[in-house]
Amino acid sequence: MWFFLALICVAITCALGFWQLDRAQTKLDWQAKITQKGRMPILDGSFLGSTQDTEGNRAGLLHRPIQLQGEWVDKHTVYLDNRQMNARPGFYVLTPFKVQATGVVVVVQRGWVARDFTKRTNLPAIQTPAGVVMLNGLIALPPSKLYALGEETKSVIRQNLDLHDFRAETGLPLLEISVIQVGAASEGLLREWPQAATGVEKHHGYAFQWFGLALLIALLYVWFQIVRPRFKSKDSVIN
Repeated sequence: MWFFLALICVAITCALGFWQLDRAQTKLDWQAKITQKGRMPILDGSFLGSTQDTEGNRAGLLHRPIQLQGEWVDKHTVYLDNRQMNARPGFYVLTPFKVQATGVVVVVQRGWVARDFTKRTNLPAIQTPAGVVMLNGLIALPPSKLYALGEETKSVIRQNLDLHDFRAETGLPLLEISVIQVGAASEGLLREWPQAATGVEKHHGYAFQWFGLALLIALLYVWFQIVRPRFKSKDSVIN
């Protein structure tokens, strides 16, 4: 009975260890694909909103670099709360951007800024250039959502941003994508965006723990069921 119980426990812990390794590899593979797409030629953002621009085509362009020329719609800037960069809490700053060539608007995830811990409603100082500007970014899905208690507010500081609701709220012709601005820190914003492979070390650590537990179970079985009984039998013979 003890043999089968130990075998089952070792099998389960080993399976959990391999599962953690598989999760780590999945993240690494996903990050490799994103990195590969990010090295492809830069797209001219003037195609957004053109006749060639469809939702199906955009899906294949995710994570591609893009260059946009147009103007910020600064009055609709929002600050997404409880976002981290380099393990520091703060805001992701999002501003709609009107593409000059076609007039469509895309939400740009401009960067991260630290929050004021003395007063939550204080907005950090950032700069938004007026007039026509050019920026580089990566085509991305809308910002990921965090769990929110109760109904979402429509204030400048909010927990999440739903593009469908934001389109109705602002009246802007928003596309169903966003652009993550890349480059060096500027305008009071950091752009050290988290990578898809973030947390791989954690999965490796969990895998090591599970495999270590499997080894411990095997050693305990060998000691208590094989080695120790033999010592006891030898002692009884000597006595």
